[in-house]
Amino acid sequence: MDAALVWFRRDLRVHDHAALYRALRAARRVYCAFVFDRSILDPLLAEGLAADRRVEFIHDAVVELAQALRDRGGDLVVRHGVAADEIVRLAHALRVDAVFANHDYEPDATARDEKVAHALAAAGRRLLTFKDQVIFEKDEVCTQAGRPFSVFTPYKNAWLKRFEPFFAKPYPVERHVATLARPAEVDSIPSLEQLGFRTTHLTDLHIATGAAGGARQFADFKARIDAYDRTRDFPAVKGPSYLSVHLRFGTVSVRELVAFAQRRIAAGSPGAQVWLSELIWRDFYQQILCHHPHVATCAFKPAYDRIVWDDDPERFAAWCDGRTGYPLVDAAMAQINQIGYMHNRLRMVVASFLTKDLGIDWRRGEHYFARHLNDYDLAANNGGWQWAASTGCDAQPYFRIFNPITQSERFDPDGAFIKHYLPQLARLTAKEVHAPWLVCLKRQKEAGCVVGVDYPQPVVDHVRARAKTLQRYAVVKP
Repeated sequence: MDAALVWFRRDLRVHDHAALYRALRAARRVYCAFVFDRSILDPLLAEGLAADRRVEFIHDAVVELAQALRDRGGDLVVRHGVAADEIVRLAHALRVDAVFANHDYEPDATARDEKVAHALAAAGRRLLTFKDQVIFEKDEVCTQAGRPFSVFTPYKNAWLKRFEPFFAKPYPVERHVATLARPAEVDSIPSLEQLGFRTTHLTDLHIATGAAGGARQFADFKARIDAYDRTRDFPAVKGPSYLSVHLRFGTVSVRELVAFAQRRIAAGSPGAQVWLSELIWRDFYQQILCHHPHVATCAFKPAYDRIVWDDDPERFAAWCDGRTGYPLVDAAMAQINQIGYMHNRLRMVVASFLTKDLGIDWRRGEHYFARHLNDYDLAANNGGWQWAASTGCDAQPYFRIFNPITQSERFDPDGAFIKHYLPQLARLTAKEVHAPWLVCLKRQKEAGCVVGVDYPQPVVDHVRARAKTLQRYAVVKP
């Protein structure tokens, strides 16, 4: 092959990159491109999200990626337009034989790739795509009957049985960078302002961007991984890896993460074993989305679409704004609203609260997360929401409903997380902070937090809401 074009998408790194490696091995000249896709960005602007942390994260990663390619003799052509059109035009202008890219499993992305493939084929070119963001994809882990799994534990067991070190082996890109090529003219990368966006000051939020930032974050987690099983559920503790945004945009390699986890497991690390399960959940939800694309808008279990949800704009707004009167829920919503991140345990708590305390459709919460999470990923976000709402595969049974008070007492026992995001509760004791409406008025005044004045009354009584939820879900009983 004379010339190839590598189309970077959610894989913004040079090292251990499947499509880049394949192109470098196949072609004598390899060009690289990234498109700030207007079909994705314009709707964000239409929703008033000009200060979108994800766009700034991507922009920073693209700037770093371009420099990394220049350091290796290549460059990055960056366009701002509809990706499906821009890539076809660029392939024609550079006279490449094929476009190389990594798989994307989201319905809109697969439709885009089909359009690009047809347009390229009409001009005698090919679109070649490869697995990169997961260890196993599509039909690689199936039941003995050859069908996709819909329950996580047997999927995980089959995943582990199939796994060999080969599947986490990195692609040795550096050995072949000599074939990277520079187009005759490369325009400068458009600024955030030229894209229509403005800075969100990611550094002020301590969000490390680009492949270099991903490497630093991974190095930090390596020193903590052995304690992951003991610390991951406590939002006031530095327990998670905080790598989800890097996995989302491919500024780290999932193969590198899995290989490290396996080495720590071999050394006897229970934390690494639990963390590997979380990485396997990623693969699981991606194959669910691949085989059941209807989950993007409907319940995985069709019977659950018979549930009649409450249309309550005021309560939904209270949930969004962190004004429910339940401190752990409100602190979690303050976290996502302020920094675009939410601790995994809290994602389950607030999702359960929205669907089973407020009786509001899980899709509304899923959409809210899609607008606000830095690490938003359709497969994982949808899977998590449907798990909490009991509408998804291998979901929480509908009769198991998180109690927001006991969740708070168990996972933020000292109220440290709550008090960080809800400073008006700072003078309540560790016992009082989880349910301030139960504290006597005299003590509320002493603590400078009168419920109904300085902090909201609960928007719903959990015990009554639970009984109503059980009635609501009765439509799905066999």
